Amino acid sequence: MSEILIKASGLTKTFAVSKKSKGIIGAIKNLFVSGKTYKTVVDDVNFEIAKGEIVGYIGPNGAGKSTTIKMMCGILNPTAGNISVYGMSPQKDRQKIVKNLGVVFGQRSQLYWDLRLGESFELLRRIYQVDKKQFDGNFDELNEILSLDEIIDTPVRQLSLGQRMRGDLAASMLHSPDILFLDEPTIGLDVEVKYSIRKFIKEINEKKQTTVILTTHDLDDVQALCKRIIIINSGKIVSDSSLEELIEKTSLSRHLTVDLYTDNIEFEHPKAKVVKLEGNRLILEFNKEISAADLINDVSKKYQIRDLSIEEADIDDIIRKIYNTY
Repeated sequence: MSEILIKASGLTKTFAVSKKSKGIIGAIKNLFVSGKTYKTVVDDVNFEIAKGEIVGYIGPNGAGKSTTIKMMCGILNPTAGNISVYGMSPQKDRQKIVKNLGVVFGQRSQLYWDLRLGESFELLRRIYQVDKKQFDGNFDELNEILSLDEIIDTPVRQLSLGQRMRGDLAASMLHSPDILFLDEPTIGLDVEVKYSIRKFIKEINEKKQTTVILTTHDLDDVQALCKRIIIINSGKIVSDSSLEELIEKTSLSRHLTVDLYTDNIEFEHPKAKVVKLEGNRLILEFNKEISAADLINDVSKKYQIRDLSIEEADIDDIIRKIYNTY
């Protein structure tokens, strides 16, 4: 069994929110009376993450994703429960742990705005106390994936969003961390840059067994990278499984489109619904009660098939259904 790197047990985070009265009278009242309400953002969360996993940690806005990441990094303290990384507390043993962590927050940069990208990297090398030889080797590997040479001498403030994100990803890996946290790493990026980032994540995972925890609203990222998906909603874990198990569990229907050699079609099936019948094209809706192979076989017994395609359940619809269920 793979080594467990991260473990959350009953992890809970509650924030105090000030409640202020409106108007002039309210402003005066606020000087003397401070009303507060409490909101639990992460509520009794439990999971374990093993070395070498790429885990999608997803949920709607305000579900508690970024708060969980910040507790795993030691930025926030849990209100209750425990989080351990390498068997240590990220809050109490932060200096020991952060040397092995890489973090990218898509809407915030760790690069230095007025420095050239290369100067930002050199500054981070000194902060993390990375040996020059190791640093140069890491840079060469990252350069192959992220094409850093073309932007290395550009001031960070002049980088495009996609270029800055490539720089942030490189900065997070220059000290060879075992664990990489990516919070919305592809937000606002074009298709080509997204492809480069996905390639980067796959390669560092395969070559270095880097453990990756990915939070994102781009479900294409999840589909392309994550074998395991943890879904959080309203602060609670509502699902923890592989994508295949998730699809199986939600029981969403699939569509079989069949083009026949005849346009004189009359077809009924006890376990499939005729969605569309137009010319020589038959579209059937079916779920896991029947396999696609069995349905195709039943159609072929009656008609000669010219072409066919199967449209699987859309991951967006699957996740949306889970959000609405819990």
